Amino acid sequence: MNPIDLDHVLTTLGAAAWSTDEQSRARVAGALALTVYDSRTRDQGTPYLEHPLAVVTLLRAEIRVSHPEALLLALLHDALEVAPESEALLVQHLGAPFTNRLRAMTADHRLEERPKAVGDETGWRFKQAALPSEDLLVRLADRLHNLRDLSASPNVDRRRRFLRSLKDFYLPLAEAARGLSPQLEAMRALLHAEYVQQQQEVRP
Repeated sequence: MNPIDLDHVLTTLGAAAWSTDEQSRARVAGALALTVYDSRTRDQGTPYLEHPLAVVTLLRAEIRVSHPEALLLALLHDALEVAPESEALLVQHLGAPFTNRLRAMTADHRLEERPKAVGDETGWRFKQAALPSEDLLVRLADRLHNLRDLSASPNVDRRRRFLRSLKDFYLPLAEAARGLSPQLEAMRALLHAEYVQQQQEVRP
């Protein structure tokens, strides 16, 4: 597979249909994504950038999201998780308001570069539940793509943990938010369908 370049990122975003100013911002965000995710891999051994690009594609193709800022947020949603030190760079090039949205979507122990501690999971759930609708949509799309990735995982215990979290938190969260927008309603339906499918695949 060829390395992901800026043109590929811009095509995935659908930036050709954006205004001149939005395209300029997309180029900046795309360059930052290439820098922040560079040389990082996911647990599956795949280039990390493939994941945020898949989240962008999911939002565009399955949820019909076209708002540029939402798609740029999806592109960089894991930036502060994998590289907390990139915050100043993000503020410099994309502004403090955008970067603060990324902070709100990132677990505190990741931002603070420390191991996960007692209470962090509860705090993380409160943090996600407090997100505005567009940011929550991106976070749920991230979760959906992570769940779809589990189909290739041989770790059944990990799959069960993800399904338990989906049942106990993410599905109720999506259910509570479904009336906020048609996109969140569509996301709730996709998460529920994924839960049903994965539950059938996991054996006791």
